[in-house]
Amino acid sequence: MPLHVPPAPAPALRSVLTALSSPAAVREARTPSLLGTPGPASPELPLPVHVLDRVTADAGTATRLAGWRFLIRAGDRAVAAADTVLTADGWAFSRFFEGPYIASTELALRQAEALAQPYQPRLLSVPGLYMLALWLHGDPTADGATGHPAATDLLVPLAPAPPGIAAHRPYRVTELLPVLTHRVAPTRLLGSPA
Repeated sequence: MPLHVPPAPAPALRSVLTALSSPAAVREARTPSLLGTPGPASPELPLPVHVLDRVTADAGTATRLAGWRFLIRAGDRAVAAADTVLTADGWAFSRFFEGPYIASTELALRQAEALAQPYQPRLLSVPGLYMLALWLHGDPTADGATGHPAATDLLVPLAPAPPGIAAHRPYRVTELLPVLTHRVAPTRLLGSPA
């Protein structure tokens, strides 16, 4: 079933396009894959990035939108990613980066497309575990910038996943949140992994 990728805010996309067209921004990023790209690079698959701020004992969650992430594609593969953040002046480019989460995100998205139910893909950051998961929201028409993980949503931990949590295995939210509750001290859920 195809995934229903939510539309990113137009200013977020414009900020990434501007950064991609700026040789200074690309050089400062120091991402070898992006620097060594011979052809044009384009932002694709905008995914809202939500941060899990709190997990309660009754499997309740407190999440917040932290930004939008775009995979930067050159040719047939993603070579980097770009993050945007909401500032007082609106959406702004934050940074380019590369690393294992890019290939892992692409793999998780391909796996999700093979599922029978339609989902809206998002990213969920769990800072206390340095964990990033593909969050497959069961309402594909929802506003990607709002909401909390529903009991029927799926979470697919991206590699590298924390010890004891299998990467690329879909977990129901009700299955994974209790594990996170026991492994993360509430005071440690303040930052966000890359």
